[in-house]
Amino acid sequence: MRRTIYQTEHEDFRELARKFIATEVVPHFHEWELAGAPPVEFYRRAGDLGILGVQIPEAHGGGGQQSFKFNAVLTEEVSRACVGLGSLRVHMDIVLPYLLHFATESQKQRWLPGMASGELMTAIAMTEPGTGSDLAGIATRAERDGDNYVISGAKTFITGGRNAGLVLVVARTSSSSESDRRSGLSIFGVETDTPGFSVGRTLDKIGVKAQDTTELNFDGVVVPRDNLLGEEGAAFEYLAHNLAQERLAIALAARASAGAALEVTLDYVTSRHVFGKPVSSFQNTKFVLAECATDIEVGQVLCDRAVEELDAGALTAVDAAKIKLFCTEMQSRVVDKCLQLHGGYGYMSEYPISRLYTDARVTRIYGGTSEVLKTLISKSLRI
Repeated sequence: MRRTIYQTEHEDFRELARKFIATEVVPHFHEWELAGAPPVEFYRRAGDLGILGVQIPEAHGGGGQQSFKFNAVLTEEVSRACVGLGSLRVHMDIVLPYLLHFATESQKQRWLPGMASGELMTAIAMTEPGTGSDLAGIATRAERDGDNYVISGAKTFITGGRNAGLVLVVARTSSSSESDRRSGLSIFGVETDTPGFSVGRTLDKIGVKAQDTTELNFDGVVVPRDNLLGEEGAAFEYLAHNLAQERLAIALAARASAGAALEVTLDYVTSRHVFGKPVSSFQNTKFVLAECATDIEVGQVLCDRAVEELDAGALTAVDAAKIKLFCTEMQSRVVDKCLQLHGGYGYMSEYPISRLYTDARVTRIYGGTSEVLKTLISKSLRI
């Protein structure tokens, strides 16, 4: 179906992103998987091209674009190349909106120029070893001490934690009430060179190997009150504000990854012969790929509509949950079918489908598990 959401400026950005990925990412990606993360110089090159700062105001060194469509284009091109840049997407799609919406002008002047140039990469620290999706159970504390806060606690599963120079940390500044477990949480910008902050293990995952996912420790980290983001105790409201964009970003990547799986599988089944015929000539292959193509098309229509709704400020948390639920579950179905059509070769790391398969599994977990999303959606049905 004809897509209508992108204009000339978006396609120009697509061409820039495609060339950048082809020259700066694809040739080095296997090395990054072995190392567990891209080198910091990579982010500076992305910053030099204006990729990182596309939504950052011009006054703070960015491109001044307000539309999320540029981010969507970048996500599509990353998946199209069968690579992953999760830390970069967290920096652009998840952390930046908090600063654009809730930071003071002084905080923006301190942090946004470096975020645009790639000299200051960021992460967000919500999840703790004992909380998972239950953010109301956060135990990391920030105790007021004069004009400072003292942060103590631990975080885990933090994307981009190794290379980050600034981490947005969700911590408890007061006890929650029995009637509202979500109260008492605040967000702080913590520079990673602050005494008491340390990066723990880089976690060994089954997929997304080039994405540094770490544990973080806060041992009496002292931050000035000026590093409080927004109002004290308002973190849950702020987190909810950005959930729609975060979940849409995951859905976009899932849909694009499924499309990439279909493309590499089409190439494989037309060139691979069994019983003297191309694999593509068998009816089962045709039917399976027809199912995949239909699923991907439905996901594409949902995502395109959602991007328009996000830009218009009308994408609800429930709608974003529906889109993430559909696209991530669809991604897993499609990638699994595509790997099956590769036969034994699909299980070999040298084939892109194997990476797409292992990387797909986490999308039904982070940003809200499928089960959490179903709970949210069911509440909107008044059941």
